[in-house]
Amino acid sequence: MRSVAARYNSRVMNKRTLVKAVAVGTVAVVAAGGFALLASAQNRQTPSNWSYEIKNGQRVPKTNRVVKADGSWREEVRQGNCVTIKEKSKAGDYRETRQCEPRGSN
Repeated sequence: MRSVAARYNSRVMNKRTLVKAVAVGTVAVVAAGGFALLASAQNRQTPSNWSYEIKNGQRVPKTNRVVKADGSWREEVRQGNCVTIKEKSKAGDYRETRQCEPRGSN
């Protein structure tokens, strides 16, 4: 038979082990929830009235691309008071032009 002190120490050790296991489990659940929240935050779309998108933590000017059925496309990128127009024809010809307005004109 074990002594009273041995039985008490055994119960205390089991309780400590249980408390540690619950603490580790709680930390794991909170961490998993935090990672899921972070992943969902990275998939959010930039609001439509902003002039840029966030990609890899960087601001990237938002483009306005129109693709036609024949495969040609036209894209406009606005940066400040300048507009860059990129066009690709059905035949594969690529053209890029940049137009800037003087400051102060609307």
